[in-house]
Amino acid sequence: MTVYLLHFQENYKHARHYLGYCHDLTARLAQHANGNGARLCQVVKAAGISWYVSRTWEGGRDLERRLKARHNSPKLCPICRSVRRAEREALAGDAGQQEQENGGS
Repeated sequence: MTVYLLHFQENYKHARHYLGYCHDLTARLAQHANGNGARLCQVVKAAGISWYVSRTWEGGRDLERRLKARHNSPKLCPICRSVRRAEREALAGDAGQQEQENGGS
């Protein structure tokens, strides 16, 4: 079995991710793409929001439940982590540039 994390291109209300599990990932993703999967994925599709499989794990329902119970999908998502890293680097670069402009070393 496979546990998978979907990353939505845009937030749908409060949701940015969907975490699920299945026996056949290809078939399950086709269900989501057709609007026949989980309710959240149905409304995301109806809203015209695209999504990506951002991560998978080998495991079943027990692993899915443990990951959901952590309530931290953005930390599990490589897409979100890379965006946050780029934002931190940009902020650090801006701070360094401001320091140089202000005569700092």
